[in-house]
Amino acid sequence: MIISSGRSKIRSTVVVLAAAALTVAGAVTILAGSTTAEAATWNAGVEDEGADCPVSLPGSTAANSKLPDPFTKLDGTRISTQSDWRCRREEIKQLAEASVYGEKPGKPASVSGTVSSSGITVSVTDNGRSSSFSASVSLPSGSGPFPAVFVLGGFGADTSTIRASGAAVINYDPLAVGQEGTSRTNKQGAFYSIYGSSSSTGILMAWAWGVSRMIDVIEQSDGSILRADATGVTGCSRYGKGAFVIGVFDQRIALTMPIESGSAGVGAFRSIATEGGAQPLSSAYSEQPWLGDAFGSFTSNPSGLPVDTHEMVGMVAPRGLFIMDNPYIDWLGAKSGSVAALGGAEVYKALGAGDNITYWSDIQDGSHCAVRPEWKTPLQQNIQKYLLGTGNDPGTFKISSSAAGSLSQWRDWQTPTLTAGSPTPSTSAPSSASPSQSVSPSASSNPPTSSPPASTGCKITYTTNTWNTGLTAAVTIANTSSSSINGWKLVFTLPSGQTITSGWNATYSPSSGQVTATNVSYNGGIPASGSVSIGFQASHTGNTDSPASFTLNGATCTTA
Repeated sequence: MIISSGRSKIRSTVVVLAAAALTVAGAVTILAGSTTAEAATWNAGVEDEGADCPVSLPGSTAANSKLPDPFTKLDGTRISTQSDWRCRREEIKQLAEASVYGEKPGKPASVSGTVSSSGITVSVTDNGRSSSFSASVSLPSGSGPFPAVFVLGGFGADTSTIRASGAAVINYDPLAVGQEGTSRTNKQGAFYSIYGSSSSTGILMAWAWGVSRMIDVIEQSDGSILRADATGVTGCSRYGKGAFVIGVFDQRIALTMPIESGSAGVGAFRSIATEGGAQPLSSAYSEQPWLGDAFGSFTSNPSGLPVDTHEMVGMVAPRGLFIMDNPYIDWLGAKSGSVAALGGAEVYKALGAGDNITYWSDIQDGSHCAVRPEWKTPLQQNIQKYLLGTGNDPGTFKISSSAAGSLSQWRDWQTPTLTAGSPTPSTSAPSSASPSQSVSPSASSNPPTSSPPASTGCKITYTTNTWNTGLTAAVTIANTSSSSINGWKLVFTLPSGQTITSGWNATYSPSSGQVTATNVSYNGGIPASGSVSIGFQASHTGNTDSPASFTLNGATCTTA
């Protein structure tokens, strides 16, 4: 099929929308499609191939509690051919900028820089202002030019497998382009040095702009070290949010791989607002200026949004997309992530690219941003397919039964059959390629009693991922006593300079000094020889040490 005139082409067979749905080992597993791709180049060759499409945004849109129909244009008509998607995608892009992320400026007046075997430098001038930033590069063995994966923030990504698969790693510090810890009226970083500290654009979009400018520099280089036509992006947690937005808004990214991105990431906004334990939209909006300023009016009214993240998933199509989620940490909203992925997969299938999306939340290790063995093989396969052009493994959906969203609950539209000629919209029920949602969520633990009983034995496993000014801590509380615990309080003292900014699976008070983590309603019960996992994100001033000791319900715990 032809995605755009005069640009990258992907020829594929007609997709048969009859993928099998299987339940294996507690996970919902689906084949993502049955496309046979024949092209080795998966990007569009341009940052935004629909930039020439005329778009007139409405002053307002009607509230809709369901996921908006990605196939219905702003004029109320539905697209009928695959080539129609180019301009429909542009409509979604501009709606997303206006209501969710803020505007991503086009290519600046001047972009220059260097590419070496150890780094990339970028200098940008626009609007009479200039800024610069850089990133380090780690090459794989062998001779170039190499495909490359932008890794945000330096943790959570399996960089050893990326390099072993033959791709370079570009270590991108997005905080140099859009800082965290600033107010919305005083945003800082290379992006805001040019477009103003009061810009309404959120820092996720600023981070995306930074990667786009690095790709500009790679395109301008002699091509002997890095390939501009084979780039990917990945990151975990807040950097998973960034990786997702980067892949959505630059069609030169051939492979997008967000990890545990949570609220403001892949998870559908409408679903997050109803998912117990997921980070509320208001919290994601206020925690950092990740989202654009305009999103503030939708935090308590997501049904008023003219778009949702399933359409951003669709904006990545037909390029490679590998979404990794963690069902163990409710704060991350994995159920809503599966809803968005399933909705976006309908766009992939309509474009004949159903094999190009993978969603995976069926994992064993619940630690936040862990490098997981379940993801190693699909990571290798995706790099081979989209960056090296040496493989053609189909994408799959492996959804944890404990965090399986129901697309049918969230949509009232059907997926059309997009053709190269006259329209032939589907009149059948929603595609059977969506997984069965008959699985039951995991049972909640017993709620706490009003006065937690003392623990007679406990063991704490405490692991951290750190970066320049922040860290995440994953904490496992194991009950080593012979009786169950029904309600718990874990007390520990944070090292000097550490302050908790957000947490999951517990309430934390205060945010620094001696902290008490108290169970929430669904995890107060810890059976004998059982455990619960909690965690938090914190800022630090250089001291990344772990707490010296922990007490659970007054009893001192051992540490692993």
